[in-house]
Amino acid sequence: MDLNTGFNKNDIYSTNWDVIVIGAGAAGLMSSLELPSNLKILLLNRNTSKRSSSRWAQGGMAAVTRIEDSEDIHANDTIKAGAGLCDLEAVQMFVHSAPRLVDRLLKLGMEFDRTSGKLSTTLEAAHTHRRVLHVKDRTGKALVDVLNEQVDQRGNVLHQRGIRVTQIWVERGKCSGVQVLDGPALRWIKAKAVVLATGGGGHLFANTTNPTQAAGEGIALAWRSGACIEDLEFFQFHPTALKLDNAPSFLISEAVRGEGAVLVDSFGESPVAHLEGKDLASRDQVSRALFQAMQKQKVDHIGLDVKSISVEDVEARFPSIFQRCRELGLEPLKEAIPVAPSAHYWMGGVATNLKAQTNVKGLFAIGEVACTGLHGANRLASNSLMECLVFANQMRNIELNDFITSDISGNNLSFNKSDLRFSKEQGTSYLSKEIEKLRQLCWREAGVDRSRKGMNSALVKVKQDYQNLLTEPLLNLVFSQSKYEIHEFEELARRDLNLLLDLSNRQMSSLLMLEACLFREESRGGHFRDDFPTSVPFWQCHTRQMKGKNIHTRPIVDKAGFPKNL
Repeated sequence: MDLNTGFNKNDIYSTNWDVIVIGAGAAGLMSSLELPSNLKILLLNRNTSKRSSSRWAQGGMAAVTRIEDSEDIHANDTIKAGAGLCDLEAVQMFVHSAPRLVDRLLKLGMEFDRTSGKLSTTLEAAHTHRRVLHVKDRTGKALVDVLNEQVDQRGNVLHQRGIRVTQIWVERGKCSGVQVLDGPALRWIKAKAVVLATGGGGHLFANTTNPTQAAGEGIALAWRSGACIEDLEFFQFHPTALKLDNAPSFLISEAVRGEGAVLVDSFGESPVAHLEGKDLASRDQVSRALFQAMQKQKVDHIGLDVKSISVEDVEARFPSIFQRCRELGLEPLKEAIPVAPSAHYWMGGVATNLKAQTNVKGLFAIGEVACTGLHGANRLASNSLMECLVFANQMRNIELNDFITSDISGNNLSFNKSDLRFSKEQGTSYLSKEIEKLRQLCWREAGVDRSRKGMNSALVKVKQDYQNLLTEPLLNLVFSQSKYEIHEFEELARRDLNLLLDLSNRQMSSLLMLEACLFREESRGGHFRDDFPTSVPFWQCHTRQMKGKNIHTRPIVDKAGFPKNL
């Protein structure tokens, strides 16, 4: 038996699943908990470890819990940060639902920090009140641990690690299941609905706070299935990621500045003194200010000075951050922490309505992979973990498709051993290098500061590379596999295929992002172009991309009619 459920792993391919959930971060776990208990749910996690972007989230979760705060104020803060592109219904549903979801988490066993018995809250950028709930600086990890524990107790959920979804099965316009790579075997699984909860795409960039798997895979899966994609040009670059030579990027939570830390440049001056909110201005403003100061002073980092915070408060509130700094030879209480902007959060994603539905019947999207209209052009700090819970909560009333698809039971299947390999002699080494080159290209041309010339050349290159990769027989086998076939690969071929899928998905997501960045000829929120440095009223609309159609816009309107009004 597996993970205390009523299923055995061998049941995966013989069970008629009601819902397949792809991804086991906060969005996927909460969706599995919120789905009706009479449904048979398969939760797929391509990782064998417990890594997820949700686990890395330090800051907290935004919700109104203090008497001096209100849902209207939280809504106004969200809309102001969103730079004119928030869908009002999404914002209203979010701020109204968030306090109720806090109560739900407390009942599930989430132990938020408390002060004098009351829920403790902190201040983060662009919030006008202290409304960010936290568990020290490990909120994401605490949340995922609680949700994992609850999921493992559900008899109707099979949580399976190490299985990678390679395609969404769409038949006659309806989502009917998924194609998976399960160890050496490539095959299909039927389901009445599929929930994408695959996370974002920060790892498309060379400098990022995100784990390796946050590489836009869900965007590529959704786009190939015919789903609408919105607002991919809007990427949030977190101002304060640790910047040390030969050390991985590590997020220094905004909450550190919320408690009193300040940014200092190489002259000991504030690089954000000219901003209205100074150190706690919105993330896009702070990131650009730091980027410009670094360019002007020809340095690769800015300092974050925490000495104004009491030693006791710092050690109690941010133990993980300061432990990590000390492991790398830094003593934050004596010297400024070196930081620089890094890719952090994708506001764009798979377009959904308020029920988390996409335009493909039976396909849903939750969390960072989704574009719900909540964040607009720039996410308000700590709204994202709560967004996962609010929209997962909509899964209680999920609408399932009927099983009218092909019968892919064992008697009808053909079993094939494949001896295909990647054509390049360097194999996995070549593919790994190509992934790294693409990450460097995205950071250079689609990072904090963008321009037409750089993005145009990048788009041409990525398109050509993607077309070349699609000629690979090993990749072609995936995209052309019959529902009645099972292919088994040798170990070296399986490794090649995983990297081929990684590279092709990264290329697909990167070229969609570059296309959106070029299309929007203005600067707004997380999208800044030095050739169009101001916001333009004409562009107060969403961008939309869909397979087989030209990129176009969607007005900021009532989302209740979506997905009918495509």
